Amino acid sequence: MKNIKTQDITNAIKEMCIEANHYLSEDMTKRLKDAASKEESELGKKILNQLQENLDIADKEQIPICQDTGMAVFFVEIGQEVHIEDGLLTDAINEGVRQGYTEGYLRKSVVGDPIERINTKDNTPAIIHYNIVAGDNLKITLAPKGFGSENMSRIFMLKPADGIEGVKEAILTAVKDAGPNACPPMVVGVGIGGTFEKSALMAKEALTRKFSARPSIPWVKDLEDEMLEKINKLGIGPGGLGGTTTALAVNINTYATHIAGLPVAINICCHVNRHTTRVL
Repeated sequence: MKNIKTQDITNAIKEMCIEANHYLSEDMTKRLKDAASKEESELGKKILNQLQENLDIADKEQIPICQDTGMAVFFVEIGQEVHIEDGLLTDAINEGVRQGYTEGYLRKSVVGDPIERINTKDNTPAIIHYNIVAGDNLKITLAPKGFGSENMSRIFMLKPADGIEGVKEAILTAVKDAGPNACPPMVVGVGIGGTFEKSALMAKEALTRKFSARPSIPWVKDLEDEMLEKINKLGIGPGGLGGTTTALAVNINTYATHIAGLPVAINICCHVNRHTTRVL
């Protein structure tokens, strides 16, 4: 049994909130650089180079990559042999968000009620997804999600007869409808299977996957490659101003589903696909 104090969790969350909003992951940064070298449109290439310059400025000046520092979304894997000391895990996570967004001077974008719209002034509460796993580690992944791209996400409850072609059409429809509003180049997270809510959760978590971690299921890997190629042929391009780089990646997660359904969720993220992971 491993004992983990809530104060240690709070401190880690605070640091993660600041880190994720100031730096992109190494694979995201590399993918942006590669896109700039391959982009065929001169305007698109210029925009991609400006995005890279923005990352450099954020690093040197210690300012957020984007003014929308997002709603804090967490994927928490709790080992069965972990014991949380001195308080509740959810409270510790929210306190870390409060401290991180306050001390890091990050924009507070959360309202406490969806209709009354009163800002909570500390970016809490966070969105937290828990999963119990084997072992004695606490693995926390933070993905701050801005709503320019979040608002462009879709879910389709397809019929089994729609099959793989229906899935492809759903993905392309979501991307085409999003167009420039998702601040391309984008990363497209897709969840196929499960239920209504499971497919959406898979799509969101897919955005945090490293590009080098390809699916083990052959048809899923092939679908990712095909969808990325087709999306980049749509001509939306960087900033929605045309070009050959509309998406940097398509990441797909799948799960078992009911005989009568084929849920497909598409969660789009702009080029500021922020995420960071800590293991305690």
